[in-house]
Amino acid sequence: MKIYVVVSFTEDGMENVYVGDDEERVLALKAEDFENCDALFVEIWEDGEKTDDYRVGAYSEELEN
Repeated sequence: MKIYVVVSFTEDGMENVYVGDDEERVLALKAEDFENCDALFVEIWEDGEKTDDYRVGAYSEELEN
C-alpha cells in the first residue's frame, strides 16, 4: 500500500498537511490551498520505505527571479 505524505513549506518552516493513501486527493492539492504555503512536497512511502518524492506547488515567481 502506498502512503502519501504532503509537506507544506513556508518561510517559518514545514508542516505535514496530509498523510494517507488517497492519490487522487494528493494530486488535487495546490499550494494555494494552505495558508502562507510557498510550496508543497509529496513523499511516497511503500512497505516502510520512501520510494519517491516530488514538488507539487511552485515557489512564487518573485522568489524564483
